[in-house]
Amino acid sequence: MHHLHLDRGAVAALASAALFGAGAPAAKALLADSSPWMLAGILYTASGLALALSRKFGHRGPVGLARRDLPYLIGAVGFGGVVGPVLLMTGLQNMPASGASLLLNAEGIFTALIAWVVMRESTSRRIILGFVAIAAGALVLSWPGQPTFAGPAPTLAILGGCLAWGIGNNLTGRISLADATWLAMVKGLVAGPVNLLLAVSLGAHLPALPTLVGGGLVGVLAYGISLVLFIVGMRHLGAARAGAHYAVAPFFGAAVAVAAGEPVTRNLLLAGALMAFGVWLHVTEKHQHEHVHTPLTHTHAHTHDDLHHGHQHKPRVPAGTRHVHGHTHDPVVHSHQHYPDAHHQHDH
Repeated sequence: MHHLHLDRGAVAALASAALFGAGAPAAKALLADSSPWMLAGILYTASGLALALSRKFGHRGPVGLARRDLPYLIGAVGFGGVVGPVLLMTGLQNMPASGASLLLNAEGIFTALIAWVVMRESTSRRIILGFVAIAAGALVLSWPGQPTFAGPAPTLAILGGCLAWGIGNNLTGRISLADATWLAMVKGLVAGPVNLLLAVSLGAHLPALPTLVGGGLVGVLAYGISLVLFIVGMRHLGAARAGAHYAVAPFFGAAVAVAAGEPVTRNLLLAGALMAFGVWLHVTEKHQHEHVHTPLTHTHAHTHDDLHHGHQHKPRVPAGTRHVHGHTHDPVVHSHQHYPDAHHQHDH
């Protein structure tokens, strides 16, 4: 019997999906007064500025990013915040929304495939089946009846954007031990201005103040806080599992639309059932075996009440206290339940 035990990473990834999904109907309403690229610029910029302010005036943990991790950061921001939006814009300009919404499901598929094939993240039949169920639910939800794709060039552009986001997600996963608010802030402060420049170059103008304020609020919640939670999810679960949880976002969006008065459709109920089954398969996973930890030196926030951070301090740090410093893991062989997080990148 598989009992339901929600890991912190699963809670974070599902909360991230809920915020992003719920933000979609709000963003759609704002599009009436703004171009897609201007709105994307406002959403990203607002999230970056809000996280920058929270780090300046609120609790600010050390960044915890080593110099050797800079290429991952540059790649994550470049692919996720620049290449992805540019390719998506190119495709969307020449394609009806019906085909585009279907194609956008490819982001989760690319994220998982790259994690499994390139990053060698561990998986199992249970995890793959759960992922297929969630992806099928997303396809059912976005199925427009008569999808129109408008030829190969726009289709390839949108799929290219999804591939760029999949690469960006995996590169972010490699540095997810760094401070999540700082990572999300950098992405927002780069992606925001890039999208604003794109919008202006296409002749867009800043929308009216209510749209600007509304876009700012949606940006902070659905892009800023949501991305922070997604990074925490990847830190605990690995990119593929966190990405699968995140793929539930369209269901939350549809649920918000229903709450706002849209009818409940058969597709929504079927998608909800498929996604719930997929998430259940993932959160009830029991992956335990004897594994080897090779020596590892890195810097990140940690406590001393887990199985991997038993190193000594002078002065002593009380158990359960989160703190950041460079530390070395001695080689160890042990057996416990685990996910493919930063401390469990071993082969199977």
